Amino acid sequence: MNNVLLWDAKIRMTESRWWEQPLDGLSHAQWESLCDGCGKCCLHKLQDEESDELYFTAVACRYLDAERVQCNCYTARASKNPDCLIISPENLPEISDWLPKTCAYRLRFENQTLPAWHPLISGDACSVEAAGQSVRHRTISEDDIDPDDWEELILIDMI
Repeated sequence: MNNVLLWDAKIRMTESRWWEQPLDGLSHAQWESLCDGCGKCCLHKLQDEESDELYFTAVACRYLDAERVQCNCYTARASKNPDCLIISPENLPEISDWLPKTCAYRLRFENQTLPAWHPLISGDACSVEAAGQSVRHRTISEDDIDPDDWEELILIDMI
């Protein structure tokens, strides 16, 4: 996950509200800046075997920098972590259910608008944390907890 929000003229681009365009028409820079930087996609998920219901945990990928809420190896994440949920226009239809309901990629895939706290709407990268949507300081690294204990860290209030 790349949390670097690109606020320069390249992203603000020629038209306003470019994020409302069909996802397959976005440039690479636009696609990347659609990420709100919440870090929720870097959380481990548990799926109920009977109901298939998905639960997000407070257990984060070992590569998530919990302070910056950024991947420490963003460009090499697929090779370092084969289980990384890499979001692309091509795989979004198959993985959208594995993204949090607040995820801009999922929202746009479902033809919904971005929330007011999204930096592209608010104009403020800090609005994600101010709205309580960031995982900053709310996670534990997968390196620091036994997978058998993940169930105890299911999140119910922010996903």
